[in-house]
Amino acid sequence: MTHGAPLSLYNSMSRAIETFAPIDPKMVRLYSCGPTVYSTAHLGNLRAYVFTDTLRRTLNWKGWPTTHVINITDVGHLTSDADAGDDKMELAAAKSGTTIWDVAARYTRLFKDDLRALNIVDPAIWSVATDHIQDMIAFAQAIQDAGAAYEIDGGLYFDVSKVPDYGRLARHGDGPEIGRIESVAGKRNPADFAIWRRSAGDEQRQMEWLSPWGPGAPGWHLECSVMSLKYLGLQFDIHTGGIDHREIHHCNEIAQNQAFTGTAASGANIWMHNNFLVDRTGKMSKSKGGVATLGALTALGVHPLGYRLLCLSAHYRSELEFSLDAVAASLTRLKRLVIALAALKAEAALDDAALRPTREAGASKGAPFDWQRHALEHGLSEAARAFVARFDEVISADLMTPQALPVLEAVMASPLAAGEKLRLVANFDLVLGLGLLDLDRRALSVRPEDATLADAEVEALLDQRQQARAAKDFAAADGARDRLKLAGVDIMDGDPLRWEWRPRLGD
Repeated sequence: MTHGAPLSLYNSMSRAIETFAPIDPKMVRLYSCGPTVYSTAHLGNLRAYVFTDTLRRTLNWKGWPTTHVINITDVGHLTSDADAGDDKMELAAAKSGTTIWDVAARYTRLFKDDLRALNIVDPAIWSVATDHIQDMIAFAQAIQDAGAAYEIDGGLYFDVSKVPDYGRLARHGDGPEIGRIESVAGKRNPADFAIWRRSAGDEQRQMEWLSPWGPGAPGWHLECSVMSLKYLGLQFDIHTGGIDHREIHHCNEIAQNQAFTGTAASGANIWMHNNFLVDRTGKMSKSKGGVATLGALTALGVHPLGYRLLCLSAHYRSELEFSLDAVAASLTRLKRLVIALAALKAEAALDDAALRPTREAGASKGAPFDWQRHALEHGLSEAARAFVARFDEVISADLMTPQALPVLEAVMASPLAAGEKLRLVANFDLVLGLGLLDLDRRALSVRPEDATLADAEVEALLDQRQQARAAKDFAAADGARDRLKLAGVDIMDGDPLRWEWRPRLGD
């Protein structure tokens, strides 16, 4: 049973907001394009998974369990999304002097670490491309048998003229955008793309398999068709990815699905895409040593959930402008929420353990957030229920998180009893995923990587400053303060925490 307002989602296929109705009301089937594990995930890449996690949490919160699949691309993705260039994995292995398998294992592990740091729920299935090579060969053979693929010197290519309305998702016509696809001798149509790439005679690949079209490797687009349909069925509910996937990758995936099934069905009922993370400051540039990754941001003293909050502050379909000032503002906003919650806990004289069983019952199983919602909302006052209705209204309107966050903050400022406020925060956080009731101020104070003082030295300087002030030796007190300030320490007189690290976000 679903709760509250009808859920409406923007469908990239129709370019319209649609009321969501699952194929099977008992289980929503969701597929998300995963990373190519040749390097550390970029902050812009991670925005996609905050969006997908918010979608999945919302579905669960509203009463729909989910089967969620994320793929890991460890073969086949070329340096250009337009089906051109060298294999990213082969290049990364050559550069590192290790095997592709080592590269894939390392960056898969780091990617999952980033997701955990962002409080993103694991999918039901992690689907690895190289575990499905035989499935891909069989799928490609079926497409060729259906007359939608042909063989040339470079391997097996898909004939886009054999499927209806190719490129509809991206609104392709016969315009110049088709020219983004690699020009290869023997291709019948400019937009035709590789399903299987035959290894050249003088080529030595670390990853290649025997196939009916010779030794080689699958094209990048093939894996998502194979794995989504294998685990979720020939038609499933929602497919997500970055907006860059909408232009070529997902168009090719849909074409493969249509040829394989012999229908005009796209594979997913709703296609959803998050917009770009935009950097106009140059602070993220990898080539300039910028803050391109979550690890680099954390090294400056920013808690990863500060970045999650930044992502939630913009609608997923809007560009999100990255700046260090914006990250700092989100971290401050998160700290203020956590400080206010600490005061609420004290006011309510409520042990945090009283709420933890309700939250963790759902988190441990990955799906029953609706059960937690019911428990947290049971017996709420009419005024509290009005906040629930407002939060549900905005989050059900295509995941309008920028409007959901002020609802949570309005709860904190309301005259409701402290216990009700805590229950509402716990309820809304099932969707927002900030872990608000588990955070404390000290956890949000991340030590910058280049900090020059150890924590014990900071404590010693604080003690020296306090003793100097008591002795009215203000010069010594100011000296200790200045040394702490230069080391990136904010002193908080009169606060039990006493001090915290200041993120290194200046020029």
